Amino acid sequence: MGSSLLRYAPMYAGLLAILIIYLGYRVTAFRRAEKKSTEQNDCSVEMRCAIRAHANALENIPLALVLLFMLELQFLNPILIHVFGGMFLLGRVLHAWGLSRFDGPSFGRFYGMLLTWLAMLGMAILNIWLCLIL
Repeated sequence: MGSSLLRYAPMYAGLLAILIIYLGYRVTAFRRAEKKSTEQNDCSVEMRCAIRAHANALENIPLALVLLFMLELQFLNPILIHVFGGMFLLGRVLHAWGLSRFDGPSFGRFYGMLLTWLAMLGMAILNIWLCLIL
């Protein structure tokens, strides 16, 4: 393989893509089991939670990956790439787990979103700062 400007962020993109595929599969499994072709009010709580877990991942992951890729393209220390990528990935897994298991507040939902937002905020601030100093 040739050298690339991007060495670490693509790994997080791949892992997060697998998470999205898994969450999408869960929605499909519920739709088949409950014989629902679209989101309906009469579907089970579990199916509604699966739909929200998938949608929430799709709402947050693209922006975070753009921020992570931009940081790596600016040659940020790889340790920080892993800190932000790992924190975001853990946050997304925790949130998906919490939202998939419980309808309402839960450890996974709270700390998953907290990690998600902290990682995204940190990446956003660092991207802005790097632009101002370079």
